[in-house]
This record gives sequence, structure tokens and C-alpha cells, in this order.
Amino acid sequence: MTLQLTVSPDFSPDHIAGWYVFNTWLQRQLGVRIHLELYDDFDTQRKAIAADQVDLIYANPYDAAMLVREKGFVAVAAPVDRPDEAVIAVPAESAVQHVEDLRPGSRVAVTRDPDVNLIGMIMLEPADLKRDSVVLQQVNSYVLVAKQLLQGKADCGFFLKEAFDDLSGPIQRQLRPLVASQISVVRHVLMAGPRMREHLPVLTDLLLKMHSGGAETGARVLEALGLKAWEAQDQEDTEFMIDLMDTLMR
Repeated sequence: MTLQLTVSPDFSPDHIAGWYVFNTWLQRQLGVRIHLELYDDFDTQRKAIAADQVDLIYANPYDAAMLVREKGFVAVAAPVDRPDEAVIAVPAESAVQHVEDLRPGSRVAVTRDPDVNLIGMIMLEPADLKRDSVVLQQVNSYVLVAKQLLQGKADCGFFLKEAFDDLSGPIQRQLRPLVASQISVVRHVLMAGPRMREHLPVLTDLLLKMHSGGAETGARVLEALGLKAWEAQDQEDTEFMIDLMDTLMR
């Protein structure tokens, strides 16, 4: 049997090669066949999950509830010092200095990243703006969100903070953050489905030791992923994150 690994579609394109390296490393360490399947969007990935075509997933926190409660996934580990925070940014020359300066009808550039869009809309609440009082412009990447702003096609944009920080220096200098979230407990998590259960003890041990380099260049694989290390993510932490996401969505 070949197990299936996938990654939340909002991961940085700079790390595509890193996930293939991780997949190869994981197969060697576990001694099982694992196929990495990357999906272009969240809807396609969710259909694969619904069809039981995913066994291991680096999951967006927005999808954690569905994975745990509907598909029997369990959290394995999460990256150290990598909370999912959102940034609302405007063009550097914009007259908007504070979120409260935005008005109904403002054009907001967004990706399809559900947790960032959720957090971004919450951060617009001081301006009394809701989804039906702004014009959402959905694009396929954070680079395109920046492009919308630089071309004057949007008044503000939602970014995953990590993605904003990864923008090139010239682009960042032409943008200005208005506000950034500080939730800290919302983050991507590596989750395992029922067919991975027998491998969980070894998988967890491998991931938690990966940064030490003790298991066949694990540290270099982490570097390719842009991660420092993995840390344990227990069920209590996962349930707390799920409950928080449920609260934010209300």
C-alpha cells in the first residue's frame, strides 16, 4: 500500500522542492511507500480528504476540525515558532494610516487561504467593515495580492505574515502593514489519518529528533522546508485550536 502525503495549498512556493525532499526522507526513515500529492487549491484538497485519499497532511488550522472530527486524524507535530498570523497591508503611499480609515466599498485583495481571510476580516471590525461591505478580490498567491496593491487595484490586502516577510525587499518597501494579528496558538499542524496509525510512534520520534541531524540529514531537510524544528502537538492543544477557530468563525 502506498500512503498519501499532502500539504496545505497556502505553503510557500519557495519550499515545493523541500516537501519532495521531506517525502523522500520520510519514506527512507519509515520504510514505507509515500506519495506526495500537492493540490492547487483548498477545494480540490478537501475533495481528496473526503474521498479518503490523504493519510498525512501538513494542515491549515481552518481544516483541523474537519480532519479530526470527521476523518479521524490526529495531530502529530507542529513547527516550532511558526504561528499563523495575518497582516493587513496597504500601498506605502496610501492615505490610509489605520484600519479605521478604511471605508465601506474598500477593495480587499485576498488569497483562498481560509484562516488568514478569517483573521483578516476580524481585524477589519474596528472599521465596522464586514464581508458584505467590502469588495473582495481573490487571487491565487500572496505575490499577486502585493501586485494588486502596487497596481492600485486594491486598497488593502490580507497576507499570511510569513508570506509577507518572504516578499522581496523592493516589494516590501512599497507596502506598509496596518495591523498584524497576535493570536499565537493558531498554526499549521502535521496530522495523520487512520492508515498512518501503526507508524505514529516512530513518525513522532523521527520528527521530534529531526533538528538534531541524528537521522540522516534531518536538519538539512528542515532547512529545505524553511523550518527550525518540529515540536509535539498533543490532542488537548489541537482541540483548543479547533475551539478557537470555531469561536472566531461565529
